[in-house]
Amino acid sequence: MSTDTQRLSYQRDLIYDGVCDRFKELMKEDNIDGALALADEFFEWMDPDQLEDEQTLYYNEEELLTLYLSLPDESV
Repeated sequence: MSTDTQRLSYQRDLIYDGVCDRFKELMKEDNIDGALALADEFFEWMDPDQLEDEQTLYYNEEELLTLYLSLPDESV
């Protein structure tokens, strides 16, 4: 597994844990609207049947900038 893949996997795991913890806190505080708003945003991640199927898309900012700068100027 590449370093980028490991880093992204770790970050995604942290986000998942944070979302689940926050959802539980909101429910405990009886903030149902807040919990539902969070669940609506992350419903694929919170559903165990969909968790592993949800894609994580990312880009390398330097590679993207290099690609952008290599494209011809279409405004002329």
